[in-house]
Amino acid sequence: MLRAICSRKELEDTAYYPLVSDIIGCEELAELKKITHHISTTRFQHCLNVSYHSYVICRKLHLNARSAARAGLLHDLFYYDRKEYNASRGKGQLSHSAMHAKLAAENAAGVTEISPLERDMIEKHMWPVTRPLPRHKETYVITVVDKYCAVLEFCVPKLRRAVEAVRG
Repeated sequence: MLRAICSRKELEDTAYYPLVSDIIGCEELAELKKITHHISTTRFQHCLNVSYHSYVICRKLHLNARSAARAGLLHDLFYYDRKEYNASRGKGQLSHSAMHAKLAAENAAGVTEISPLERDMIEKHMWPVTRPLPRHKETYVITVVDKYCAVLEFCVPKLRRAVEAVRG
């Protein structure tokens, strides 16, 4: 059963699922289920959250929802530990924000064919921390949704625990 954060829908039963069904079960994405991300989730769940919410927004805005779904699922396709990378980063090396986006795009191209739009979305999802500017409206969507999902992933578990504590 797949669900995005703050969604009650089982994603396998939605129009979203066929757009990503060829890549969602691949080994490269399965590896992300082993990596903690934003304290309370896995990197796979984060990618699923960004993918689904970007898809919904792009569909409503009549943008390329298929590319948003696919790029969202692949946007954090990297395996190193961010804290270790930052600690060992030498002078002149890319920041984690820039490094992981470029690496994710390379890894995504190894999993499936990615369009120029999908590449732009993956490589620039950390804007405005990274440069250059996104070239497509869909890239701005995924950029905002990525930050939105990060906040939800951090706050929702804490809110649930607080509500449960109040209920007793």
